[in-house]
Amino acid sequence: EELLEKMVSGRFKTIYITPFVNTIDITQETDVASKYKIYRPLLETDITKTVVNKFLWDGNLKPVKAETADLTLKGELIEFRKDPLRYDENNEVEEYRINLVIDISLWDNKRNELVWEEKNFTGDFTYFTTGAQRKTEATAINDAITDLARRIVERCVEEW
Repeated sequence: EELLEKMVSGRFKTIYITPFVNTIDITQETDVASKYKIYRPLLETDITKTVVNKFLWDGNLKPVKAETADLTLKGELIEFRKDPLRYDENNEVEEYRINLVIDISLWDNKRNELVWEEKNFTGDFTYFTTGAQRKTEATAINDAITDLARRIVERCVEEW
């Protein structure tokens, strides 16, 4: 853990998080496979804010303006899915999984080179629609965003 902190603080101290872009095509024809694809306006904005906050909380890389950053994180939201996992005896959905799928890349600004990139990087959250564990879809989406942000920060700091 100490070595990791030294490595992170040694070479890279700051990061600029570009606003995430939403590249989901909501005009696609619906078929059975994409029946559960859903869209929420400004989802990419919520992801960007949560990622910035998670970096602030983590403390390894400080979010700063683009001009002064050692690293730049770029991301685009490519898919947002809600899949049924469990049904009750009346064939009503009891449990869903929300998946937020992004393509991300991390850039070294001083060397102007790609550090790494990952396609189909996913954050998810599973929730129940009934019972004591019940959550609203909005709450579940926020939990999925939080999961995604945590995974992004871990991915960015684990390399060093």
